[in-house]
Amino acid sequence: MTDEDERHGPQTAPAVSVVGPGEGEMIVMGTTRMRILEDGSHTGHRLAIAESVLAPHTQGPPQHRHARHDEGFYVLSGTVRFTVGDEEYDITAGTLVMVPPGAPHSFANPSDQPAVMLSTFTPDLYVQYFRDLQKVLADGRPLTPQANIDAMSRYATEPVTGPA
Repeated sequence: MTDEDERHGPQTAPAVSVVGPGEGEMIVMGTTRMRILEDGSHTGHRLAIAESVLAPHTQGPPQHRHARHDEGFYVLSGTVRFTVGDEEYDITAGTLVMVPPGAPHSFANPSDQPAVMLSTFTPDLYVQYFRDLQKVLADGRPLTPQANIDAMSRYATEPVTGPA
């Protein structure tokens, strides 16, 4: 044991987090259901993970860019259309899309079938954005473009208004 160890006492291993089927925090935003599997509280806020189900013909968020976090999307089923700047990509099951800070992006489900994807947020900053959107809807307020922009701005995110 080092002097440093003795000053801080015995070290305990971090608790393992297990989230089973049907568990996790559920966030409903219109036609999208998001299940938060890890909100960052078990990862020192380094990583958050969510499972999202996009109903058929879901438009998704306006194209936007994040200043302080990476976002990853792994499509589990269905087709998700990712728009990155002026390019569109129809992504199918088994495909991973990684979006670094600053990259303009959006996604939608243009198909007649639900689409399911697993999303990562590194660090966990953006999870609270989804909670904020759900609160707008729960309070009976419409989720207007301005309400969305206001929520984004609290989490180092801005809509894309010009060229990438």
